[in-house]
Amino acid sequence: MDQSHPISVTTILWRAAEGPSPMNLTASSTGLILRTAIWAAAILVASLLSALTAAAQDAPPLPSPTPIPIERTPPADLPTEPPPVAPDFKAPPRPLPTTSRVGVDVGNQVPLTLDNAIRLALENNNAIAISRNDVEIAEFNLKRAEGVYDPEIFSEGFYERTTTPVASLIGGAVNGSVTNTRFFGSGGVQGFTRKFGGSYVARFDSTRSTTSNTNAFLNPNYPTLLTFQYTQPLLRNRSTDNNRRQIEIAKKNLSLSDSQFRAQAIEVISRVEQAYWNLAFALRNLQVQIDAVKQARSQLESNERLVSRGVLAPIEIVAATAQVTSLEQIVYAAQEEVTRNENILKTLIAPDRNSSVWAQALTPVSPVSFEAPRIGLDVAITEALKNRPEIAQLETSAEINRIDKAFFEDQTKPQIDLVGSYSSQGLSGAETARAIDPATGLSRVPPNLVGGYLTSLGNLLAQDYPTFRVGVTITLPWGNTAAKADLGRTLVEERRLGNVRAQTEQAIEAEVRNALQALRSAEARLASASVNRSAAEQLYESERRQFQSGTTTFYRVLERQNELIASQGRELQAQTDLNRAISEFQRATGTTLSANNVSVTDGRNLLLRSRDREFTFNARPLLPITSTTKE
Repeated sequence: MDQSHPISVTTILWRAAEGPSPMNLTASSTGLILRTAIWAAAILVASLLSALTAAAQDAPPLPSPTPIPIERTPPADLPTEPPPVAPDFKAPPRPLPTTSRVGVDVGNQVPLTLDNAIRLALENNNAIAISRNDVEIAEFNLKRAEGVYDPEIFSEGFYERTTTPVASLIGGAVNGSVTNTRFFGSGGVQGFTRKFGGSYVARFDSTRSTTSNTNAFLNPNYPTLLTFQYTQPLLRNRSTDNNRRQIEIAKKNLSLSDSQFRAQAIEVISRVEQAYWNLAFALRNLQVQIDAVKQARSQLESNERLVSRGVLAPIEIVAATAQVTSLEQIVYAAQEEVTRNENILKTLIAPDRNSSVWAQALTPVSPVSFEAPRIGLDVAITEALKNRPEIAQLETSAEINRIDKAFFEDQTKPQIDLVGSYSSQGLSGAETARAIDPATGLSRVPPNLVGGYLTSLGNLLAQDYPTFRVGVTITLPWGNTAAKADLGRTLVEERRLGNVRAQTEQAIEAEVRNALQALRSAEARLASASVNRSAAEQLYESERRQFQSGTTTFYRVLERQNELIASQGRELQAQTDLNRAISEFQRATGTTLSANNVSVTDGRNLLLRSRDREFTFNARPLLPITSTTKE
């Protein structure tokens, strides 16, 4: 047992001066008094001991006291020594992360250019198809509105038998009543005129009548009637009416549908570009992460060789293994990102969920752009205000409101219509005995009226019995509150559309400014990221060589490797951001269609001009995708 060193007098005095533990004092004041007393006693004892020490220097030395052994027992919950590093640790063999994707045959790689992606979207995208359907509906609405000027042919016919009581012989009654029968037929044409808001009616009536009236001269008889009537508004409805209003509004709605179709095409193309570059980044980033895993595995194998030769400690194998597994997790996350972006792109270019494109592994092959378009802010804003479909839609809405305004202003006027009509009558029939004058023996019926139905038609066409009518009808609505309210609403709508346009133009300018700033920033960020990646590569290679020569630690190698992986990802992201910024800038300035050689040939067709041929998309499917088998 080890002997303990004796405790010096100074140490005892010092410990005595420290006083008792505060936990043994009942109050702070009591502790203070005790500590003061102890300090005084300690000073006194120290003085006495100093004197005794000086006096005892000449005396013989005293024997040393026997030390008391003290056993020190370590706590049970603490290890007596640190755990050793596993000298026999070996990383289990692990395969490289799989690149398979759910529902996709990764062996069926389909190279896809950006132009082809846009082409498939224009052909198959359901949003474009729906917008094309809206244009077709607008066309039919216009035809319906114009159909109000189609002439309307009408006809009617009926048989009628009436028995009327008659109380005198003058009425020709037999047994106190007269019975009449009639076969009536009518037909004609009516409609509206386009230019001045007039209306017309041409009508032909034909009847065959029989009667029991004993005073009738012709029985049966055949009355015929031909009538022409035209009504021309002089104030209200002359310059505009509801028919012409609806036609003009239908035309503007068709133009509005065209603008909306164009806007939808721009939106789809922009989304395709964004999805295309996102997929390109995801695939390239996945490859970077896989390459990083390969590098980490190579480093692990190198560390295992160095450990086996005794150059490195076994802990370096553990560190390398941790790096490999950490990078593998990043690979799986990158693979998930590939699947997500690929499905977004497929949703845009596939016609439906049953398309074979869902089983294909799409591989973007278009090169990225490294330079942004050179355009000034003022020019960009001018282009945006000229090309953005939103501005065209607001202009069309303003035109529709002006049509309503003109119509409701007209409706506040009095209604004064000029009405003119002309008719010609014909009559014929079989002469009765009553028609013969008993005194002269001659017929009381003109000879031209005696005959059958054709005789009546002859009298009609000869216009021997015409009727002319010309007149004016006037309608003065009391108060005309409804028309005035409609007019007031259009005036407010005019101001509202003006405010909406100012708001839209302001938002467009903000979008252009943001897009241009993002464009410039992405270009600068890409240049910086490229330099950073190049420097990270050199630093990693240098650190790795130093580690192999034993002048640095593996921890520094891991740091450099992680910095390299991060810099590669930032460069890829910067490339993607630049190409996405170009697409967003084209959308903000309304030049997406022209930048991609797409034009709208009419309300429902899109023309894509490639370098070798043209594609017109007016029906689907046009270009089927090669079928594949799912994994």
